[in-house]
Amino acid sequence: MIRLGFVAVMLGSALSLAAQDVSAFEKSEMPGLVDIYKGVHEHAELSHFEANTSAIVADALRKAGYTVTDRVGVYPDGSKAYGVVGILKNGAGPTLLVRGDMDALPIVEETGVPYASHVMAKNLAGQQVGVMHACGHDVHTTVLIGTARALAEAKSQWHGTLMIVGQPSEETADGAKAMLADHLYERFGRPDMIVGLHDGSNLAAGTVGIHSGATQAGMNSVDVTIRGIGGHGAEPEAGRDPIVLAAMYVLQIQTIVSREEDPQDPVVVSVGDIHGGTKRNIIPDEVKLELTVRTFSEKSRKIVLDGLKQIAIGVATSAGLPPEKMPTVTVIDTESTPEEYNNPELTVRVKALLQKALGASNVIDTPRIMPSEDVGVFGLPGNVIPLVYFGLGAANPAKLAAAKAAGKELPGPHTSKFEPDPVPTLETGVKSLTAVAMGLLQ
Repeated sequence: MIRLGFVAVMLGSALSLAAQDVSAFEKSEMPGLVDIYKGVHEHAELSHFEANTSAIVADALRKAGYTVTDRVGVYPDGSKAYGVVGILKNGAGPTLLVRGDMDALPIVEETGVPYASHVMAKNLAGQQVGVMHACGHDVHTTVLIGTARALAEAKSQWHGTLMIVGQPSEETADGAKAMLADHLYERFGRPDMIVGLHDGSNLAAGTVGIHSGATQAGMNSVDVTIRGIGGHGAEPEAGRDPIVLAAMYVLQIQTIVSREEDPQDPVVVSVGDIHGGTKRNIIPDEVKLELTVRTFSEKSRKIVLDGLKQIAIGVATSAGLPPEKMPTVTVIDTESTPEEYNNPELTVRVKALLQKALGASNVIDTPRIMPSEDVGVFGLPGNVIPLVYFGLGAANPAKLAAAKAAGKELPGPHTSKFEPDPVPTLETGVKSLTAVAMGLLQ
């Protein structure tokens, strides 16, 4: 018994020393990772156009010893995606997929940081737009690289297979689908577990947040065209104004949430884009709206989508429009994604690993949220592959504390002033994701 105790003490000391070695390696990598982060941020790329960012990920993985395949993914139109897959086999054991997304948003940056993006580019519709990493995927990309490097350096401390996935086109919700459509699992093996993270301004840098079960809402993208009868703006009685009908529609669909949906089953219906008309004195023939719908259940999803169609028909009918002028309501399947579900059993394991790595006080239980993520697509229908996706604090702690004291919030994701605090955010991201991966591959 004494001998066994001695061996246990020695083994514990060896593991502690190894952990210190990994931590020292991560710190030594940090200056270079900050440079990568700032470069990716400054040269942001839209969904479907992540050529440079994916090349940075692929090059970093190759140099770290991974077997790398790029241009993984195919979209419905047959075009190739910029997905990156790095495989590192390290003996017998489970396969763990570690995912990070790479794309930016069509937003003009207003942070004023020295490495701000000034990129202007054409989107898929051919429109010239500003491009900014307003959702933190520059952090995700950099943390993915840092984690991959640390795990390659620490091969003696884990066993199994790492599948590092640089995912394109999360913001258009079709990147994960594109990679699966390109036979991701048939080509590279089906993982036993999936992990990833998402940064945000609601948590201080140095902390992480985690939730078990349904964590992020499912999302449906919906296009609505309200038709009318165009004419002269001075003679509205001669036509049927689709701008007025669209305004009525936007107001009426708010009653889906307030009067048709169970208030204990959260739902969001938002109109994010509306276009109609060409000149102030011309009544147009139609108005186009783009909507996003967020739900946590199939029942709610059906109530909302049915309601959007019924109200559109009701508005048009009340205006006396003929059958050929009825509106269209189209669900864009390629820009829709299921809810993100954190496997409860795996969440328990991941949370314990995070607490060990960061300290229990830095691991915060967070509520489910209405924003959506397509990472759950990798878990396959029915969430058959266990997945955990946790939050990474990105806010400067002093700024976050000051904002809370003033009863305000810091600019968050999808805003032009979203500004992660680079060094502590990246340090915590790499440390936490590396610790989770190593713990799951023991």
